[in-house]
Amino acid sequence: MPTKIRIIPILLYKDFGLVKGVQFDSWRRVGSAMQAIKVYNLREVDELIFLDITATIQRRHPDLEIVDELADECFVPFAVGGGISDIDDVRNLLAVGADKVVINTAFIENPDIVYKAAQKFGSQCVVVSIDARRKYNGLYEVYTHSGTVNTGIDPVSAVIKAEKLGAGEIIITSIDRDGTMMGYDIDLVRQVSEVVSIPVIASGGAGNYEHMAQVLTESGVSAVAASSIFYFTHQTPLEAKHFLKTRGFNVRI
Repeated sequence: MPTKIRIIPILLYKDFGLVKGVQFDSWRRVGSAMQAIKVYNLREVDELIFLDITATIQRRHPDLEIVDELADECFVPFAVGGGISDIDDVRNLLAVGADKVVINTAFIENPDIVYKAAQKFGSQCVVVSIDARRKYNGLYEVYTHSGTVNTGIDPVSAVIKAEKLGAGEIIITSIDRDGTMMGYDIDLVRQVSEVVSIPVIASGGAGNYEHMAQVLTESGVSAVAASSIFYFTHQTPLEAKHFLKTRGFNVRI
């Protein structure tokens, strides 16, 4: 049976609450993480991604206490990122209830963490997150530290490396499209999804269900992540699934 397409809300956590910005900037408060998780449980999302967007910049380890509290209330697969710098962080997050860990900056700075995590805990729980911007010449570069540090690395080579090291999944986020609700950067997503065999999650830019259908059709990803669409419009993950089903996509309803 074909793999089901997943709809995955992203929760961005900063200073004790959830926020949403545009192009990784201009953050607006959008509520509490616990309340959001309870709502998404009711709305039958496939998974949730929780990212502490200031932990790495502030050189903090993951907040295990908040993750523990949220995981207890989350009844869908729960992926957690932010502040992961070593294998102990991975172990601790899984111990308090995360189903997957999302590794971003640490993958670029210390790629061996992906290999060690995959070997010790299994590839299925290791997600590598890549944030990229388009340069003036049309090429892309990977950014770390919540989009503040330009690495000069090509996202295609980065995801190839991540897969070889044992990552079980990739999140590819367009910083340029983040929060704009103008649609996914299909060129970026396609470039990444074409060079790996592991599942790819498209992120950054969803403004309506048509955007989701478009990136699924034109890039071959297996999941779509979104945030602003669920905070700032009346559109919901469950409605997104019904829309995609009418378009012939295999979704879980």
